[in-house]
Amino acid sequence: MDIQSILKSKMDEVSLSRLLALKNEDANAFVARAIELCEPEKVWVGTDDEADAARCRQMAIDNREELPLAVPGHTVHFDSYYDQGRNPEVTKYLVPKSETLDPKLKQIDRDQGFAEIEDLQRGAYKGRTMLVRFFCLGPVNSVFAIPCLQITDSAYVTHSEDMLYRKGYEEFKRQSARGPFEFFRFRHCTGKVTERMTCKDIERSRVYIDYMHNTVYSVNTQYAGNTVGLKKLSLRLAIRKADREGWLAEHMFIMGAHGPGGRKTYLCGAYPSACGKTATAMIPGETIAGDDLAYFRVIDGQFRAVNIEAGIFGIIQDVNAKGDPVIWDVLHHPGEVIFGNVLVKDNKPYWLGMGEEIPTRGMNYVSTDWTEGTKGPDGEETTPSHKNARYTVRMQDLKNKDPEWDNPNGLPIGGIIYGGRDSDTNVPVREAYSWEHGICTMGAMLESETTAATTGAQGVRKWNVMSNMDFLSMSVGKYLRNNLEFAAGLKRPKVFGTNYFLKKGGKYLNGMLDKAVWVKWMERRIHGDVEALDAGYGLIPKYDDLKRLFKEVRNKEYTEKDYVEQFTVRIPELLATLDRMAKIYDTVADTPKVMLDEMAAQRKRLEVLKAAKGEYIPPLDL
Repeated sequence: MDIQSILKSKMDEVSLSRLLALKNEDANAFVARAIELCEPEKVWVGTDDEADAARCRQMAIDNREELPLAVPGHTVHFDSYYDQGRNPEVTKYLVPKSETLDPKLKQIDRDQGFAEIEDLQRGAYKGRTMLVRFFCLGPVNSVFAIPCLQITDSAYVTHSEDMLYRKGYEEFKRQSARGPFEFFRFRHCTGKVTERMTCKDIERSRVYIDYMHNTVYSVNTQYAGNTVGLKKLSLRLAIRKADREGWLAEHMFIMGAHGPGGRKTYLCGAYPSACGKTATAMIPGETIAGDDLAYFRVIDGQFRAVNIEAGIFGIIQDVNAKGDPVIWDVLHHPGEVIFGNVLVKDNKPYWLGMGEEIPTRGMNYVSTDWTEGTKGPDGEETTPSHKNARYTVRMQDLKNKDPEWDNPNGLPIGGIIYGGRDSDTNVPVREAYSWEHGICTMGAMLESETTAATTGAQGVRKWNVMSNMDFLSMSVGKYLRNNLEFAAGLKRPKVFGTNYFLKKGGKYLNGMLDKAVWVKWMERRIHGDVEALDAGYGLIPKYDDLKRLFKEVRNKEYTEKDYVEQFTVRIPELLATLDRMAKIYDTVADTPKVMLDEMAAQRKRLEVLKAAKGEYIPPLDL
């Protein structure tokens, strides 16, 4: 049977005409193969029309993948007990025999993995409607735009993508008119479900990435990080596409930092989980242009970045009225919001750290009638809301969104920030000596201490190169080289390192909102408004500048004692970091020479400083 016949066998005239109007044979073939393999009862094709988005939303409710809540437009979605986050153990690259992928990356022989995923997806749509939707990574009608084709049997997946991404049907049509082009494609099958519409066969969950054909296959999972293909799954594809085409795909927020005289400077930042990424992007008084993923390109001789998303899929734990007023407002007013894996009582959602009393009984990810003390199927005591519970909202609904967040040419970037959770080594903020120094000693050496929300022992330092280690689709050395060489010859952003988690005697040396001061200092350094001190591993603020900024930004007195405790240069710990990194990069076969040179130069500067001034150097002595 030919492709056209296969398409006609399951589509009505409207859906068929919508697909054929794209004039894209690759898309037709991908849809036809899904029909052959997954055997849906029927196929529906959506466009950019808001009525199609509304149809998917209603379908999610009708299918009981989402349940309506008391506030108009709000719904809740539950994933199964063992399907509450990304599953790195079953997320693998399909690697052909002709290619060798970095051994640090999880992988499987392409022929073997492809046969396995097809076997798991065979007949998975029986009795269901196959949904075909088109979205776009980055603004439409832009050099950043990457059209995407999502096939799924989950209306929750398409509803989420309608909120998180720009519509892509017309962009698909526009690019098809110019001839063949690359697009990302995703085929997801929910698999067997329980009465609560949650996955049954979690032990047979798979997420396989065919980077040779820009395709991701997922099965027996509902959690959005595994099924919303345009999220981190597409980041893996984009990193390789960027490598081929000379741009960068990064795990970074974009924010507008406001300086004197109405000046605004755009900053990007990479932070591992639970290290202050969203909190930095959402600092009161500043503007947010994106909270998670960014593409970098050179546009008209400028280093520019774009938020590839149009919404936020955020962790809801500890979101409260005091610390997160903008998100709190969106989560409590009529409008489109999807809550995920929270507690629901009387059609109202509750979550950990919300600052309100949480009911001891309700419906949650464990049960339709959860009570305090309930143990899960693994015998562990459960919480009312999952620690990885989520909210999904649109960028357009945030009061603090930057007016230029959707600029098709991206935003000019003045600074890049790398931050991790570090109790005893790095100062709260420092500036790199150069682009190369920042990429190598702040981005490539990024570490973060594990927390209670992370499996395994707490307080263990985990290396996470540029907060992108989990999503790399090439060797670490190649990825670093691409960053180092990107935009060579141009004025590149200043690079900064931050650390919000420095402790003394078990207590944090900074308040949660002090990050607003570090951002203001970075903004002023970018424009040469303030001077800095050389700390041997970067440039740090002067006391008088911080004293003034703390008063202006936080109306808070900042003492010399505060300054000395926070900005003392801790040479033994810094040298220990270099020792750990040397061991790690000894295992990276293609480590760029400049990386080794920057680490050696940093070690030499610190040894010289140690010989002259001792092991622990107060900033007033620099």
